[in-house]
Amino acid sequence: MDNKLGNGTESATRDLVHFVTQQTRFSLISDILGHPQQLPSMYELEELNPSISEATVYNHIQKLIDAGIVTEVALDDGERRQGYPWKFYGLTDEGREFLEEHNLLAAEATLQQIYDTISDKPEKMVKYENTPRPDTE
Repeated sequence: MDNKLGNGTESATRDLVHFVTQQTRFSLISDILGHPQQLPSMYELEELNPSISEATVYNHIQKLIDAGIVTEVALDDGERRQGYPWKFYGLTDEGREFLEEHNLLAAEATLQQIYDTISDKPEKMVKYENTPRPDTE
């Protein structure tokens, strides 16, 4: 899908709303919003979606990146630690703005509370969750 965030036609906007609210993609967006730093690693996204194959998670994240909703951010070489993730996924400023504009962020605080209640996280996920994230400012 082409990046349609800059295309303001009603049809393109409707298509993009439909695109981001597709079940798997919206679940991934919800996982990003619920994450403590709103920058989960691919592993964390896969763990949060056990019924979806790793390839499907990756493909949908790539589609969201291509659409301009999600961005991939990486730690600098000097900040990377062996055995820890170094790529993370978060909303772009434009993606957040689009979701807000179409009332798709209304549950953001609730998603964060739900994420906080997950008590049976694998040890690896807790380790990854506490990995330093790139400064996105």
